[in-house]
Amino acid sequence: MVCLSGGLDSATTLAVAGSQGFALYALTFRYGQRHQVELEAAKRIAQESGVIEHAVVDIDLRRFGGSALTAEIEVPKGRGEDEIATGIPITYVPARNTIFLSFALAWAEVLEARDIFIGVNALDYSGYPDCRPEYIAAFARMANLATKAAVEGRSVKIHTPLIALRKSEIIRRGLELGVNYALTLSCYDPSPEGIACGTCDACQLRLKGFAELGIKDPARYQ
Repeated sequence: MVCLSGGLDSATTLAVAGSQGFALYALTFRYGQRHQVELEAAKRIAQESGVIEHAVVDIDLRRFGGSALTAEIEVPKGRGEDEIATGIPITYVPARNTIFLSFALAWAEVLEARDIFIGVNALDYSGYPDCRPEYIAAFARMANLATKAAVEGRSVKIHTPLIALRKSEIIRRGLELGVNYALTLSCYDPSPEGIACGTCDACQLRLKGFAELGIKDPARYQ
């Protein structure tokens, strides 16, 4: 079970899971995010990766807001590296990974899948509380108390293969596995046509990762 957003990290995570011999199921969320084009990116990635089933689930987090991705709040752009690395940005969506992992856990139990992959990263966007190793460990403990499968001895494992990697290391690993990054979309505020802004935090970190490798990012930028 792989949480697949359509971005660079989740596409790499899907490739890592496939390289380890897992039969792949992908789970994508239409949660009211402003960048709907990422859903099309997720569909393209899933098709190219040969997943057995790709589910797109609707959860409208706009009802609660609280994030630049789910409310009429401006997406920060043009921030320096020090700013990006400081505090919890307004692009944090309250409890998003807890919600996503809970849905993944439910479907995994139905499928009798015992491995859930999520592309969280504790180095880039280190201010996100639901991307930390201790959070993932706590969720895994909860998951193995909360399901019939675990109580009957079929415990689940949460895999976070990117959690300690820099963006350039993630990209390098993905390229080694044949990830087509032209299919991915990382931007927080892309155009309706799916063209990245180039100046939001996600775009800047992505571009920096490719630059450190001396490789041109195949994504389209405004």
